[in-house]
Amino acid sequence: MSRPVGDSEMIDEKALELGRLLGQSTEYQTLHRAEEQLRADKETVAKLEQIQTLAREVDEVIRGGGMPEEKTTTAYEAAVRELELSAIGQAYVVARANFDKLMTHVNQQISAGIEKGTTSSIITL
Repeated sequence: MSRPVGDSEMIDEKALELGRLLGQSTEYQTLHRAEEQLRADKETVAKLEQIQTLAREVDEVIRGGGMPEEKTTTAYEAAVRELELSAIGQAYVVARANFDKLMTHVNQQISAGIEKGTTSSIITL
């Protein structure tokens, strides 16, 4: 069963509105500020680059069927721990967790709406 062209446009409008509201949420604003602080701190940027480099090394070794060297995994874990224990890192982790909780709730509401829509004989867009 095809849907009228107007339905697609209305869904797009609702999605844009939801995105706008999410962008204005406290959770997103806090996450955005935390990300800016991460990028503005040279020491943190260097730590992130180190983590990414070590993660790539570990991934390459595993893709090749091997096990990464203990010094590589230890260095990776230490770098992640240092980042998470820094004030900037902690602020980011908390902000990310709060935004993820919001998005989980939003996705649950969308799923509930879909479920309700499939059982309703009335189109309510």
